[in-house]
Amino acid sequence: MQGKPFKIFSGTRSRYFAEKVCNSLGCPLGNMIIEHFADGEFSVSYEESIRGSHVFLIQSTFPSSDNLLELLLMIDAAKRASAKSIIAVVPYFGWARQDRKDKPRVSIGAKLIADLLGVAGINRLITMDLHADQIQGFFNVPVDHLYASGVFLEYVKSLNLENLVIATPDVGGTKRASSYAKFLGCPMVICYKLRKKANVISDMQIIGDVSGMDVLLVDDIVDTAGTITKAADLMIENGANSVRAIASHPVMSDPASMRVDNSSLTEIIFTDSIPYSNKCEKVKILSVADMFADAILRVCNNESISSLYVV
Repeated sequence: MQGKPFKIFSGTRSRYFAEKVCNSLGCPLGNMIIEHFADGEFSVSYEESIRGSHVFLIQSTFPSSDNLLELLLMIDAAKRASAKSIIAVVPYFGWARQDRKDKPRVSIGAKLIADLLGVAGINRLITMDLHADQIQGFFNVPVDHLYASGVFLEYVKSLNLENLVIATPDVGGTKRASSYAKFLGCPMVICYKLRKKANVISDMQIIGDVSGMDVLLVDDIVDTAGTITKAADLMIENGANSVRAIASHPVMSDPASMRVDNSSLTEIIFTDSIPYSNKCEKVKILSVADMFADAILRVCNNESISSLYVV
């Protein structure tokens, strides 16, 4: 690595992903112990020297908050152990849906998390498909924002869908869906939805024609799957041949898996940015570990990562 030693460590819930990254890099996963106390508190200790090393800490910050706190303690311990640089590798950046004040007297959670990571001591962040691009500006350190589009597009091409149309399940995802549509050279439609409150949809309409088309819904996360399944059912009602969905992060809170199984979706494709353990025949998981491994090497070698961006 051009004389730049690096070591990779992982939090508890992202170890499966870190092992894939290490396999891709051909390096061992660092030895670290996370000790839990009876009251739920825990401590982090590195069981090998990291002095002068570039330390990559792999941990998605999905709820519970223990995942975030583990990462913060890992960062602090690495700083106090004289690591040369500390790079947080966060495939799924949790708490990102609170990215602005959309009504009075609310927090901007994404900015708070960015501040916590910065104060803890990171020198760089590597993440993927943030809920909102502007979150990159919340950090005072470099942010390498990766996209799962390269992995998804290869799979979509393999389906050989002749009448493909790209769809977004809400207006907020228009930019993302438009990028896919331009790259694939196909039309795009939009679902317009009204919410009563978070995770509750009151009305949804399609802007565009899907009759006789094979629809691909594009989103960044699927939480309760209410929006994506309602959109799929609406597409079929309006004459679509088939409906598939791609989403980077399988949050899939209950009753998401049941909703997907009972919906008009042919399949829904996620990455392995966070663990998905429920059994759902319509769910397919594609790995982005090789992409993150490539990004880690490029960061270590001071190489551009822009070639990793497909759309």
